[in-house]
Amino acid sequence: MKVALIGAGSVVFAKTLVSDILSFPELRDAEIRLMDIDPERLDLTHRFARKLAGTHRLPARIEAFADRRRALDGADYVIVMIQVGGLEAYRLDVEIPLAHGIDQCVGDTLGPGGIFRGLRTIPVLLSIASDMEELCPDALLLNYSNPMAINCWALREASPIDVLGLCHGVEHTARDMAKWIGAPFEEVTYTAAGINHMAWFIEFRWKGADAYPLLRARLGPPGSPEPEERIRFEMMKATGFFMTESSGHLSEYLPYFRKRADLIETFGGPGFAGESLFYYKHCREGRGRHEEEIRRQIAGDSPIPLGERSVEYGARIIHAIETDRPYRFHANVPNDGAIANLPSDACVEVPCYADATGVHPTAVGELPAVCAALSLSNIGSQRLAVQAALLGDPELACQAVLVDPLAAAVLAPHEIRRLVRDLLEAERAYLPQFEG
Repeated sequence: MKVALIGAGSVVFAKTLVSDILSFPELRDAEIRLMDIDPERLDLTHRFARKLAGTHRLPARIEAFADRRRALDGADYVIVMIQVGGLEAYRLDVEIPLAHGIDQCVGDTLGPGGIFRGLRTIPVLLSIASDMEELCPDALLLNYSNPMAINCWALREASPIDVLGLCHGVEHTARDMAKWIGAPFEEVTYTAAGINHMAWFIEFRWKGADAYPLLRARLGPPGSPEPEERIRFEMMKATGFFMTESSGHLSEYLPYFRKRADLIETFGGPGFAGESLFYYKHCREGRGRHEEEIRRQIAGDSPIPLGERSVEYGARIIHAIETDRPYRFHANVPNDGAIANLPSDACVEVPCYADATGVHPTAVGELPAVCAALSLSNIGSQRLAVQAALLGDPELACQAVLVDPLAAAVLAPHEIRRLVRDLLEAERAYLPQFEG
């Protein structure tokens, strides 16, 4: 079995996925191909993976490639975790909107930052998919790159490659919900459905009984006793259903919480509005600490455990397909009727099953009307962003930001046009589809 990790210079995430894959005894003879355009960061991931395999005497073959085509040739699975333009482009995604009055918490999913991240990323994803069509046409592409819905939607529109979008938001949220009601995670069951970073827990049970009354018992003005989660509890109070992602992330996809200073003060918490450019600074400052720990592991000064799997779905999906042991998870797929009251071409997040015959999304029926309406407020912007990226049309890029809920809550149309003009100019080097 051959697994290619594209963007393996994302050292911490690549370390997690390699460790997860090799934690399964049935996958320990895999051929793992690491590829990145940054030779130093690729080398760090390569040395860690080889140290892991050597320490535990695993038969895995670990190789590193600067040439993407060599990494993809004959692969069975392709895991993509790229960030086009790196932290420098990400800085533009958040600094320029902030100068225009839009304060994003993360800025990688929707809003001006998420839309432009998608515009940068889609051309590279399509290039990867084109190589896959030639070199490994039957491989499954597991995408971890944000903006998840926009990226996966564009891939499905433009390529026949089988793509699955993976995010840990549902898993992390379910674990938090179990903790808040005092239940062991193994005893809760749930179904979430919607769009990435805005999936709704339409069912949440503990030992077979509805657990929502226990969760609602934690409500208190203006939201939750967990300060960092006031927005998600406020939205549960308003809609009746809990949502994935952190409150800070969620605040970017809604028009309610980031448009006035008093609202930011009322609902703010760690990771929401403690400071502008919060997540950019977190990424910039945290990279060195994580990489230093990896260097200690490579040097033998810190242990390298095997078998402590993360909550990421990727390795478990591969294991299920390779062993025919069914696995249930939530993933981002073309709707095709899975959610009856969302557009059929949208990219939705729903329960899926994996086994030796592949990945099978499940139909969940209709979302509650209010949940569908809020999801649709994001889907319109996603669709325009996909069209803008595929057609290279700056007017469509402007319209994608125009209908974005946060941008529309803060700026007038003519102000949005100036913002988009500034982003197009600043990120020109990463936007080849808009040349000319």
